[in-house]
Amino acid sequence: MQLQRGEQIVKIHHHHPFPFIVQIVKALGASLPLFFMLYLFSSAMRYEWIIITILLIMAIYTIIIVYLALIYWLDKLVITNKRIIHIDWKLLSQREEGEALLSDIQDISSKEKGILSAIYWFDYGELRLETAASKATIIFTEAPDPEGIKEFLTTHIDGCRPDAACGTVPAPSPEMS
Repeated sequence: MQLQRGEQIVKIHHHHPFPFIVQIVKALGASLPLFFMLYLFSSAMRYEWIIITILLIMAIYTIIIVYLALIYWLDKLVITNKRIIHIDWKLLSQREEGEALLSDIQDISSKEKGILSAIYWFDYGELRLETAASKATIIFTEAPDPEGIKEFLTTHIDGCRPDAACGTVPAPSPEMS
């Protein structure tokens, strides 16, 4: 991601932590059959080989967790004073980057699932940005508080019109207080 001349980062959003925690639990669940198999064959193995096998399973699990954490941390939605950039890492060696100028954004929609989205730990969903060009649609999945991001973007885009000072979020009006 290269910032343009005069461009400043206003806000960065990463994925919500709850889906990441679910992925870690799934990876842990995938390692349980290996520990069960080790338990079944432990009577036929020497003590040293049991320790080596446990360390090997834990090393593989640690590598998987580090990989998931890197993907989680590297994925982000970057909001600048000129555009919105979505960096989506598919693998550690493959990333997709999409961007949209603030002036080109036509529609911002958010989608949350269920009544539990009122609770912070379950308040995540999808944020979709549609631009004037049909090829540029940004979809940020597992967004934390997608409705809040949508409101921030709407306010930010309104503040970045040619007649406004961009990069600052307008203060709330006295009626809203």
